[in-house]
Amino acid sequence: MKKPTRLTIVAAFIASLTGTAFAAPETFIIDGNHTYPRFSYNHFGYSKQLSRFNKTTGKVTLDRQEKTGAVDITIDMKSVDTGSSLFNTHIQSEDFLDTTKYPTATFKSTKVRFDGDKPVAIDGNLTIKGITKPVTLTIESFLLMPHPMAKKDAIGANASTRIKRTDFNAGKYAPNVGDEVSIDIALEAIKE
Repeated sequence: MKKPTRLTIVAAFIASLTGTAFAAPETFIIDGNHTYPRFSYNHFGYSKQLSRFNKTTGKVTLDRQEKTGAVDITIDMKSVDTGSSLFNTHIQSEDFLDTTKYPTATFKSTKVRFDGDKPVAIDGNLTIKGITKPVTLTIESFLLMPHPMAKKDAIGANASTRIKRTDFNAGKYAPNVGDEVSIDIALEAIKE
């Protein structure tokens, strides 16, 4: 058996350092108690109505070294919360969300864009009522740090985009009830 040469030992040492120097992708599971997609729209010009969905699941994958990531979110459309049980039922009807036929909406990223070490935008596909459209979520804030209670790393972000109800076959009463809908997402996720 050959005795290892000094060059072989040095190469093996460098290879072992290289393997640990680069961070692997990390997966974060959505915290359903702190993740709420909210939406707002103009109501006949009288006011801006604000509602939210109370049940959201999914995960975020982040590779800080490579500056890549992925987001996969599912929203329970039956968890819509307008502040009125009567309107909750109305907005779940066929004219709007049609939650009997389409109980969930999804967002699946196609690209996460970074500025330095922080993600600043997420391109992806939003599916509502079986209709998929490309959207870009603009990230207004992002933080990754150890969670003081979970004792694991966690991420938090606020992101927003705008869509048209008519693009998703949910445009009843447009344009009197605003066709443009602002979506704001408060997201927290804990490392798997």
